[in-house]
Amino acid sequence: MIKVVTKQEEANCITHSGTFHADDVFSTAFLEMLFGDRFVFRTNNIDSKQLNNHVFIYDIGRGKFDHHQTDAEKRENGIPYCSFGLLWKEYGKEFLKKYDITLVDRVFEMIDKDLIEGIDADDNGIFPKIEAQFKVKMIPGIIKSFNPSYQTNQEESTQFVKACSLAKTILEEEVYYINGKALAEEQILDLLDDLDENTKYLVLPTFLPYEETILGEERAKNILFVAYPSNRGGYAIKTVPKSTEDKSNRMDFPAEWAGLEGEEIQKVSGIAGLTFCHATRFLVSCSDLESVYEVFSKIL
Repeated sequence: MIKVVTKQEEANCITHSGTFHADDVFSTAFLEMLFGDRFVFRTNNIDSKQLNNHVFIYDIGRGKFDHHQTDAEKRENGIPYCSFGLLWKEYGKEFLKKYDITLVDRVFEMIDKDLIEGIDADDNGIFPKIEAQFKVKMIPGIIKSFNPSYQTNQEESTQFVKACSLAKTILEEEVYYINGKALAEEQILDLLDDLDENTKYLVLPTFLPYEETILGEERAKNILFVAYPSNRGGYAIKTVPKSTEDKSNRMDFPAEWAGLEGEEIQKVSGIAGLTFCHATRFLVSCSDLESVYEVFSKIL
């Protein structure tokens, strides 16, 4: 439970009042998930006489979990910590142990890179350059939209608690998601150990989150396609992008297959078990594993 209180002496958490951001919201959610019920006093004027050792102070006060000092701590890559990142750095591994995570160090590192570092950067005024024809709304922007809207009767404390609820959901699902990726990473690396460095495809025994591992491994630089059992039945084969930044394919499926399915694609390809090719040529579906190898034989 997270409750905003009106008296400092009632609080076990203190953060700033006014407009809330992803930093203080995720910090509060994280502390509640780790330590239990949080009674939050939101203020810009901390009474030092009312403090005790059981109160977390963050995003305010220039203490251990604030980041507004001129000598605020930074990561090795130069990205400054915000309060959420500082709390994660201090308690993240303890938090993960509550979820029975076995690869604690790896999951801790991956969550920091996947979620927390971006929130920290945004809160410190470091924004990514995004080239898109549409607005990209990231997590800090979504949290910001929970602040009381113009000409509404929304109450700030209520909206803060609502935002914290969303943050808790995101953080919990992130733990499960990243833990799965870490466990899959171990299996992918084992599979790569058994491949010749010139192998152009990888066949997985079951679906595993594989892309980031493959793109991060020099020995996988020649892999063009990955096949795996599909949750729709049969097998899927996907192209591998050139890099994490360049999402164009290392190799496309044949142009004459684009957008075809069923008997039409089987006639054009000459592969009886090939059932579908996406119009953008990054994915095909096959009825069985034998057909997967026929596809590789045909195009490689």
